Amino acid sequence: QLQLVESGGGLVQPGGSLRLSCAASGSIISITAMNWYRQAPGKERELVAGIRSNGITNYAESVKGRFTISRVDAKNTMHLQMNSLKPEDMAVYYCNADLCHRTYTHAIECGKDYWGKGTLITVSS
Repeated sequence: QLQLVESGGGLVQPGGSLRLSCAASGSIISITAMNWYRQAPGKERELVAGIRSNGITNYAESVKGRFTISRVDAKNTMHLQMNSLKPEDMAVYYCNADLCHRTYTHAIECGKDYWGKGTLITVSS
């Protein structure tokens, strides 16, 4: 069964750092891209950073220079190193993947709408 599981969330003081991880498991055939989204209370979910299978990355303007996304293909794992955290970074962070996998019926299913359950980042002194 396909799963995306985030880890590494928690409480950090302004200016601090955290490292998030997302592990994709299941009968994964290929991963085209993996992304981090976040949603703060009362706000829309927004893209934070993404990384494609060719290594190309993209970042929201608000996190450029502070966050770094990386991926370990062999482990279907993605990381987000977050430095110089600000109170406005506080949100639930979600892992998202664009991938193909084999279902329990052995059919091949591809899509961009695979999500983890999220991990909460609290930035507060």
